[in-house]
Amino acid sequence: MKFNYHFVIATLFMFLGYSSYSQERKILQFSGIVETVSSGLPVGYTTITNESFRNEAHMANNEGFFSFVAHVGDTIRFTSVGYETYKFVVPEISGDRFSTAIVMKNLIVELPMVTPYPWASIEEFNIAFMNLEVNSDNVIRAKRNMSKESIDAMAAVMPRSAEEMHNYNVNENHRGLSNKVINQRFANPLLNPFAWGSLIQQISKGKQGSKKLDY
Repeated sequence: MKFNYHFVIATLFMFLGYSSYSQERKILQFSGIVETVSSGLPVGYTTITNESFRNEAHMANNEGFFSFVAHVGDTIRFTSVGYETYKFVVPEISGDRFSTAIVMKNLIVELPMVTPYPWASIEEFNIAFMNLEVNSDNVIRAKRNMSKESIDAMAAVMPRSAEEMHNYNVNENHRGLSNKVINQRFANPLLNPFAWGSLIQQISKGKQGSKKLDY
């Protein structure tokens, strides 16, 4: 196994550079919370980049809280989708801990006005315009749409709605019950007016017959 001298040398220079950079400026624990300028709600998962130290990247949690090691004078960039980029310079303090609130503005982008058209090109618009029936007004179109042929064609392909099916079933049940009551009424001779008429005629004939027998 060959020993990689180039890797060791690069790592050594990187360590020395970091040590010299750290010795020049004070190290502190940089913490805070990212929130919106309008409502004060936290901006979760904000990307935080230390532009002054190798673009070291960090991320806030879902509540907008962050905490990492930085140096005095570092420029920290805060970016999030839908918000303007915000930069903050770590100030000089007496202690080794610094906390602050980062307030980000909502990004408002005004789009140019767009007028939608149902045609893909000017050529298609010209063709559609030339094929317009200028002499056909609303009354003629309404009569054409309400014609028997048009209604029959729509009825053949249009399914019945739930309300229509319900009304149809209610009417059919009512019609069936009505017919059943009528049939039962005429099946019972006591409820049949024709049967009562025949009975009265028979009684009258019986009385007349009895009077003839008395003479």
